[in-house]
Amino acid sequence: MTLVRRFQVAPSLVRLIRKERGSARITEGYFPPQSGRTSFVRVDGAQCHLVLVTTEAGGAASEERTEVPRAHGDALLDVCAGKAAYDRTQVALGNGREAQVDRYVAPGQVDVVTVAFASADEAGGFAPPAWFGPEVSADAAYEGRSIALQGVPQPGEVALSNAALEAVLDLVEPRYGFGRYAPSNRNGEEPGVVNALRRLAAGAPGPAPAAVPAPVPVPVEVAPEEASAPAPAPAPVAQPEPPPEPAPPPQDARIDDVIESLSQALGAAVPGGDAARDDGAAAFERWTVRPRRTQPT
Repeated sequence: MTLVRRFQVAPSLVRLIRKERGSARITEGYFPPQSGRTSFVRVDGAQCHLVLVTTEAGGAASEERTEVPRAHGDALLDVCAGKAAYDRTQVALGNGREAQVDRYVAPGQVDVVTVAFASADEAGGFAPPAWFGPEVSADAAYEGRSIALQGVPQPGEVALSNAALEAVLDLVEPRYGFGRYAPSNRNGEEPGVVNALRRLAAGAPGPAPAAVPAPVPVPVEVAPEEASAPAPAPAPVAQPEPPPEPAPPPQDARIDDVIESLSQALGAAVPGGDAARDDGAAAFERWTVRPRRTQPT
């Protein structure tokens, strides 16, 4: 048997809690209630359950769950009478007690925090934290079945006080070591965005911004003049001169002497020199001798 107490909560606080702690999307599809029993299918990530809730006198409820395949759960969601989707965040309240912060996103938006108890004595002795809003445990419009089948209620604006903001900051700080026992920075201030929210809640001015040191001029090296002067034009490459034509070999003067001597010898060997032969033709045709050239000294 389980007893639950529900409370409204300021949307801004839910947004801060979700930012620091994250959330998980849950979808529920409800069937019409029958004889005090409520049945619905719940899809939570990869898990899918068919849930049967029986409510007894005094508001106590017993719940039975049966795991079903995801494909069967999707089929049941298609034929259910109404659906609701919300983002749930688990928050530890201390002394081993937890609260479930639900932000409904379909069929409308409303923020509810729920705490479960094992007995009526525990439920009656629970002191709500400062960040809890008005209690709506007796209002059936804030139950999941009513939201899925009838739509979200129209709650009034939930007041946000400095005490509520401080309580939420104390709730989310220990996860990141920002709590009041965490080490401070060099100025004695708590680091992080949570510290800024604390100052905002207390109305105290924030620390003066640290002075930004003046930029140190960086010396610029100037290149020497030689580096900036244009490079000299390359000298023209001398073309090699063509080799001189070889001189004709000198003419040997002894050739002329040999030819002249041979002519004289042939003429002396024939009687009559240039006399006619029997057929009246000259025996030999006298050679024409080239004039002798004088050999240069």
